Amino acid sequence: MVDALQSAREVLQQVFGFSDFRPPQDEVIARLLDGGDALVLMPTGGGKSLCYQVPALTLPGTAVVISPLIALMEDQVQALQQYGVTAYALHSGLDAGDTQRIEEALGEGRVKLLYVAPERLLQERSLRLLARLQINLFAIDEAHCVSQWGHDFRPEYLRLQLLHERFPTVPRVALTATADPRTREEIRSRLGLLQAPVFQRSFDRPNIHYRLQSGGESGRQQLLHFIRQHHAEDSGIVYCLSRKRVEETAQWLQEHGLSALPYHAGLDAATRRRHQAMFQNDEVRIVVATIAFGMGIDKPDVRFVAHLNLPKSLESYYQETGRAGRDGLAADAWLHYGLQDVVQLRQMIQQSEADAAHKALELERLEAMLGLCETIGCRRRELLAYFGELREQPCGNCDNCISPPAVWNASEAAQKALSAVHRTGQRFGIQHLIDVLMGRDHPRLRSFGHHELSVFGIGRDLPANTWRSLFRHLALRGQILPHPEGHGGFCLGPRARPVLRGEEEVWIRAPATEEPSKSATGHPRSSTPQDELWEQLRALRLELARARGVPPYVIFHDSTLQEIHRRRPRDRAALAAIPGVGERKLENFGEDFLRLMREQQA
Repeated sequence: MVDALQSAREVLQQVFGFSDFRPPQDEVIARLLDGGDALVLMPTGGGKSLCYQVPALTLPGTAVVISPLIALMEDQVQALQQYGVTAYALHSGLDAGDTQRIEEALGEGRVKLLYVAPERLLQERSLRLLARLQINLFAIDEAHCVSQWGHDFRPEYLRLQLLHERFPTVPRVALTATADPRTREEIRSRLGLLQAPVFQRSFDRPNIHYRLQSGGESGRQQLLHFIRQHHAEDSGIVYCLSRKRVEETAQWLQEHGLSALPYHAGLDAATRRRHQAMFQNDEVRIVVATIAFGMGIDKPDVRFVAHLNLPKSLESYYQETGRAGRDGLAADAWLHYGLQDVVQLRQMIQQSEADAAHKALELERLEAMLGLCETIGCRRRELLAYFGELREQPCGNCDNCISPPAVWNASEAAQKALSAVHRTGQRFGIQHLIDVLMGRDHPRLRSFGHHELSVFGIGRDLPANTWRSLFRHLALRGQILPHPEGHGGFCLGPRARPVLRGEEEVWIRAPATEEPSKSATGHPRSSTPQDELWEQLRALRLELARARGVPPYVIFHDSTLQEIHRRRPRDRAALAAIPGVGERKLENFGEDFLRLMREQQA
């Protein structure tokens, strides 16, 4: 086993250009080289792919990688081919000729990694093809798709236990970046991995700065300010809940001078592919999307992920924000949410056709997401705790850590607000309730006799914006809920009673101030060099990428490019020592970059 692991380290160095593994990569690889199964939990950008790519190249035969999306498979294959690895993907987008050529290469033993979707893999024709091959391992990527309670459920994943029945001696590794404890156990059960050890790395992404905000000016206006201030020239993804808002936001950003395109399931497939390719190739900076976009994107230099609507769960939020900063460099996760988001998500759950148990779980997950929004403590600590990872110290790289929010005891005001909901009949919207509390005497209010209620005018001591913020907070906490008949009204939730009785205090944050450009832990908001050499390095990378028809990051990640900028190598040995170069990339691109460095240093 020592010899096999040493061979794996040589593959890591020669092919991928890294000097050693990051824990627990070495343990996972040793397990697979020894013929055992494994479940791997690592954050996005944590090196999951190497856990199966390295043993695939170390062992004789072909590794089969099950992946849920064509875009994700093609991205991985494209990157591996630039490293000199013989990798292909079998999917519905290929014509008959391409499919035949790949199958012939497989039969001749020339393919080291084969990527395939579960639907195609489980076809009898595909299983017969695999039976003729020397398979060294099965890798089940995005394994959380097996969970029927999860956010990316794919029913085909439920049948993947068939692999163990057909190929009982072939080791299997299931990998995911997004799984709470309940989902992890479901993965092990449904894939028949109950005896497999779990290899887990911290879910923490310390390079990501989290900022969540509500209220104030419009979300789009705040987004524009955020992008212009922190990411004017960077790649980013903006998530919206509906197709209509995606289209409107993309057009609005364009009108304000930003490079942006929409992406959602309502666009035809050719348009979606074109917009995705333009984003990957740095021809457009920003993609505004529904959650239909993202899982198939391996772009490492996304510097920000923004949400203009509240995600429905912490799993969704973690996975979507995890698409920022995959290269380990500083990145932002920015979220703007409002009362309407809470109302819409609760109604979507209640009106769905799911059974009562599933609705209860979805509401539980929404509550956890709302808990992250309302916390006045460290956001990262709250997020990691959801995934079963407890940390003692605050992170120093979220909005609450950098600019601790001012808070005030709103218990008495909350009792007034809840009383107004009750006294008016639990069927009116926020603006009407604020009018009652502030004693605004107008015909509509009089038509209901609300000017005669005991709560009329008892809230004149606070401005309307404060009442609006308080009602939003009460909705986040489930102390008021959307009226089941809709129409924009609210009723008291089960959590209202302790507040009304004075048994529970309500503390809410005061309006937040703009955070500084650098976090308390020293993480810069932008770690990108800003000089002529950096622009020349990027221009050379883009030129080489276009000549090969691949995205620029397939040539070198930003992190590798930054090391070239920092170290200024002048010979092949110095360039080869930079992480991420590798033998094939040194051979293909080394002289171009060394020529540029020599010209700069002449």
